Amino acid sequence: MWKVLYIATTDAQCQKIRTLLEQNGFLVQVKSAGGKHNKAYEICVPVSEAEDAYEVLCENKFQC
Repeated sequence: MWKVLYIATTDAQCQKIRTLLEQNGFLVQVKSAGGKHNKAYEICVPVSEAEDAYEVLCENKFQC
């Protein structure tokens, strides 16, 4: 089961977060969210890794 960890509003932000999490050993799944005019990306990790992955985001100054 996957948990949404972060919602990125740009493709660049999405790729930066995805790379950071993957470099720290997390499995990452990205889903497109929003419509035609409002692009967003759901960055998901397995539920069992969510707490640790969130901590990595916070340590790297992403909004927590």
